[in-house]
Amino acid sequence: MVGLILTFAIAHSGLAALRPWAEDKIGPRPYRIGFALVSLSLALGMIGYFLAHRYDGVQLWQVQQIPWIMPLVWLLSAISFLFLYPATFNLLEIAAIQKPQVHLYETGIIRITRHPQLWGQVIWCLAHTLWLGTSFTLLTSLGLIAHHIFGAWHGDLRWEKRYGEAFRAVKARTSLIPFLAIAQGRQQFVIKEFIRPAYLGVGLFIGLLWWAHPLIYRAGTAIHW
Repeated sequence: MVGLILTFAIAHSGLAALRPWAEDKIGPRPYRIGFALVSLSLALGMIGYFLAHRYDGVQLWQVQQIPWIMPLVWLLSAISFLFLYPATFNLLEIAAIQKPQVHLYETGIIRITRHPQLWGQVIWCLAHTLWLGTSFTLLTSLGLIAHHIFGAWHGDLRWEKRYGEAFRAVKARTSLIPFLAIAQGRQQFVIKEFIRPAYLGVGLFIGLLWWAHPLIYRAGTAIHW
């Protein structure tokens, strides 16, 4: 599992670092398609392996029989997706239908934290590690969180190189730690920025995922790794 996470991290962060060079050589759309194909292929393999081996290793704790644990896990999972997927709001750019661009902004969830995907991953890992309680899941979670911590540092580095003083100004008004910039008065929380159709889409996705969870688990365990 460590090998799979490391392979994904090198490919994902490496291709992200190559974005300016690659877009100049082959254009934004071919780069986006290549990036998506590589990242999704490696991610699907990693997810499938996780599903097949999630109960491997030592059972560190067992709390699934506690009545309030399942609702808590689902609540944390739902919150994690609200942090994980704000970057997918520009679906036409992700699919390379529109020209993919890098957007420098500090609205919506960026007011809460400059790196929402990091905290979405942390919350997701906490929920699933709590539920499964195995050493394999704990190791997987630590690896995923480590990759996202590196990604946050690497992302800031790339943004500063690309935007210079404009990014440093955004960085000064936002925070890595959720709600820290708001608490310090460097940022404000604007609730109307969260009232948008994209969040309805995230909500529908969460509902679909809840419905499809048994199917996903069966599909994952059907593969013999």
